[in-house]
Amino acid sequence: MLSRKPALPGLTILIAAQCLAAVQWTPVNPAPPQTPASQQSPAQTARPQPAPSSPPVFSVKVNLVRLLVSVRDREGVLRTNLDKQDFEILDNGVPQELAVFERNTSLPLSVAILVDTSGSTQIDLRYEVDSVMKFIPALVGAGNPEDTFALFSFNYRTSLEADFSRNPRKAERALHGLHGEGGTSLYDAIYLASDVLARREGRHVMVVVTDGGDTTSYKRYEDALSAAQRADVVLYPVVVVPIESDAGRNLGGEHALATLAASTGGRIFNPDSFELLDQAFSEILQELRTQYLLGFYPRGIPEQPRLFHSVKIKLHDPSLRVTARTGYYEP
Repeated sequence: MLSRKPALPGLTILIAAQCLAAVQWTPVNPAPPQTPASQQSPAQTARPQPAPSSPPVFSVKVNLVRLLVSVRDREGVLRTNLDKQDFEILDNGVPQELAVFERNTSLPLSVAILVDTSGSTQIDLRYEVDSVMKFIPALVGAGNPEDTFALFSFNYRTSLEADFSRNPRKAERALHGLHGEGGTSLYDAIYLASDVLARREGRHVMVVVTDGGDTTSYKRYEDALSAAQRADVVLYPVVVVPIESDAGRNLGGEHALATLAASTGGRIFNPDSFELLDQAFSEILQELRTQYLLGFYPRGIPEQPRLFHSVKIKLHDPSLRVTARTGYYEP
């Protein structure tokens, strides 16, 4: 469940949906005036009448698929100088024509920051809070003046601590009030935050600060992934487990988070010390400022309402590596 702080405005969870418009035009032919049968000439009465035919119906489907893309070279350095012709897109294996191309897109950001407040984070929570408090001013202090953030906490339930705004002080007050208790409903939190992001304009980003896997969610991994993909969310998990050995770590949970990130076009961060937390947030911010925006209208593939389309992005330079979501759901 998603709970609210009493002083915050209400929030309606909306189911994510992609943009779909249909235009229909049906020409209407007015019937000619009828002559009474008693006044018709023999030629008129003998003339065969054409059989009525159904008027043609024209339908136009508009379904723009947007992809946020990051590109790195072999050394891991972000490449921001590519052109439209450097990219090739395949939808279910069928080549598509790029209709939208933006380099270093400034499309507004809506960033949902999810902080794990389960009992296992109690000791280290202050380090996570400190890094988030540095990240938020950097996020809204540069870039598009319409960039916003929202703050969620999650343990056995998910709470909206601060609704979308550009006010770091609002988040600071909420962050100082967090404390660790209970289990970890990670998948529930991702599912609910995706619903919140789905109806916002611009780019949808989710940063999840956690120490590992899920323990108390009602939703499953597949539900969280589907919700994030339907909402066009790019997911960045920051796994805060400063333990060198595998003992005490939830490796299965970390692997699930890595897969979630890769499937949505993000990537996972595993800072092995609290000092590297700030660096992880800095890299996320740099990546958000250097994304390409690609868009296409699916052509040459059968319609599959509500089904998943696999999308692959190729670069003509094989030395470059692409990070983007693996597909989309057709409305």
